[in-house]
Amino acid sequence: MDMHSTGRPQDRPEDALAGAARPARVLVVEDEPDLVEVLSGALRYEGFEARTAGDAATALALAREFRPDAVVLDWMLPDADGLEVLRGLRAELAAVCVLFLTARDAVEDRIAGITAGADDYVTKPFSLQEVLARLRGLLRRAGLARQPDDGERIVVGDLVMQEEAREVTRGGEAVELTRTEFELLRFLMRNPRRVLSKAQILDSVWSYDFGGRAHVVELYVSYLRKKIDAGRTPMIHTVRGVGYVLKPEPR
Repeated sequence: MDMHSTGRPQDRPEDALAGAARPARVLVVEDEPDLVEVLSGALRYEGFEARTAGDAATALALAREFRPDAVVLDWMLPDADGLEVLRGLRAELAAVCVLFLTARDAVEDRIAGITAGADDYVTKPFSLQEVLARLRGLLRRAGLARQPDDGERIVVGDLVMQEEAREVTRGGEAVELTRTEFELLRFLMRNPRRVLSKAQILDSVWSYDFGGRAHVVELYVSYLRKKIDAGRTPMIHTVRGVGYVLKPEPR
């Protein structure tokens, strides 16, 4: 299928420049649900626009629609191997950055991946921070890395976060937060109206080394509620048995 049969314009040099003004799009192709959840959650937390696919057919179809700037690609998929997907991606999106993620660490496998057109290679088990760092490096070299803006902010309803200045207001009133409270709120605000599990929050705010102590999430959510929701229409909601969601108050 021709990539341009969807009516989208062909990739042009100026498109890459325009991409720097928007979040980079990353497609995660992985068939392990837990790994997909961790990777996509971390990418969204870091400001990327992330989509996921669990098999080769879905990945190629989604690539045509989503037009990712980068793909995190598992080598072993239920319906094909990563090399086949890589060739399909390169045939239709020649400039896309591809990061292989696989348990296969033999030298000949690395050579095969790079020869087929992969830009980088990370083996399992991996460090999430290493994956993110390598992905940023690929996008930076491709001219697609988002540059921080001193005035950049996140807005959800009347809740406003100035990321660089690390300032938060609700309804125009300043809200004083600790470092951990700020990181927790940032994760919630980057995922508005999305139910986030305690495990997702632990992985993104406290990292893997925290030991999975979910009660800490409950404690810090209660701290945030006292500062964000006190005397106002609540924005932080508990979804019993699942996690938490941040929603702007209805108009």
